[in-house]
Amino acid sequence: MPSLKHLVRRFAIGCALLALSACDPQRISELEEGLSTEVDVRDRFDAPDYVWDEGGGSRTLEYNRQSAGLRNYMITIGPDGKMSALRQVLTPENFARISPGMGLDEVRRRLGKPAKITPFSLKNETHYDWRFLEPPNTPKLFTVITDRQLRVLRTQIGPDPTESHGGGG
Repeated sequence: MPSLKHLVRRFAIGCALLALSACDPQRISELEEGLSTEVDVRDRFDAPDYVWDEGGGSRTLEYNRQSAGLRNYMITIGPDGKMSALRQVLTPENFARISPGMGLDEVRRRLGKPAKITPFSLKNETHYDWRFLEPPNTPKLFTVITDRQLRVLRTQIGPDPTESHGGGG
């Protein structure tokens, strides 16, 4: 059983992550496609979790809000150094694009870092979970199941077992 000190620490970390994601709407409202620069984006969102090379001088900055949050952002910076797109990628439309046979690297590129990874060695499968908000405000879990070659076998959507209420970040 975890100690009280450990539980308090986990609670504090969870609150800090939730507060961080609660600031996102304000940060987003301060940015404008075609005008805001990469410096503007980094000033508001800090360092990205990952930078994806798009070719031609463009890159996408990944801002992960998993595991406490319910969103992941991809912000594209064009070759001119200006923001050309800001997307929240954990959406039913993006989940529908994940198909059997797809490589995990492409899934990761589309959705960002998952909240949780669970290997099932006896089944030769690994489950990758993303927490998201099903419109209008129902916390859900999107799971990608891969084989040992990190190819998608199937996907599923279900209730988020970590949420006991209808809200979320």
